[in-house]
Order: sequence, then structure tokens, then C-alpha cells
Amino acid sequence: MRTLCASTLIGEFFVIGFAGLVAMKSDDLTNTTVWTVCGIGMLLSVLLCGMITRPGGIQLGWALQIALVLSGFVVPMMFILGLVFGGLWWASVYYGRKIDEVKARWAAAQEAAEAPAGG
Repeated sequence: MRTLCASTLIGEFFVIGFAGLVAMKSDDLTNTTVWTVCGIGMLLSVLLCGMITRPGGIQLGWALQIALVLSGFVVPMMFILGLVFGGLWWASVYYGRKIDEVKARWAAAQEAAEAPAGG
């Protein structure tokens, strides 16, 4: 699960950065505001890569997905990109857990096969 989720978060890192470049063109926002918010989002996406398997990591990832969708009020394209990345996040969590389960069963089967018979 960690690899899939981390890949999604790194993709979001770049999307947040590019959204910041688009948001800079807004007359309503200062560059300081744009890059403070985007910087926090980018930092959070990188930090979450290491927190995925810790308690609350997945929930923080969902909070980031919601923030991406809500950023569409500033950069309208982010409504679409936020939903796309939300779907990718769901798939990463769902299928990542399935992959982890299969790996665990495979490892248990390998361990049982290597155990001496009649032990």
C-alpha cells in the first residue's frame, strides 16, 4: 500500500506546485499567500509519504484530497484534478491493502513450505 499511496502523493506534490503557478495570476491573492498555502500542501504531501503506514496517515491523506478539491474555488481546474487524485487515492488505499494481504499470505505460505516436516 505504501508504494501506491506514495506515488499518488508525489503526483499531488507536482499538481499543487503547478496550481500555485496558476493561482499567482489571480489579482485577489498575493504571491505570499499562494506560496504559503501551496508550500504547506506540498510539504504535507511529501511528509505523508512516510506516514502512510502510521496511525492516522490514511485519514490525513483523505484530508489532503478534500483540500485539493476545495482548491478548485481558487483554480477551477483543481475541482477536476482533485476528484481525479481523490479517485487515485481511493484506488491506492483499496488495492494497496489487497496487495499487502496477498503478500502476507504468500510469505506465510513460503515460510510454511520452508519449515521442516514433522517438526
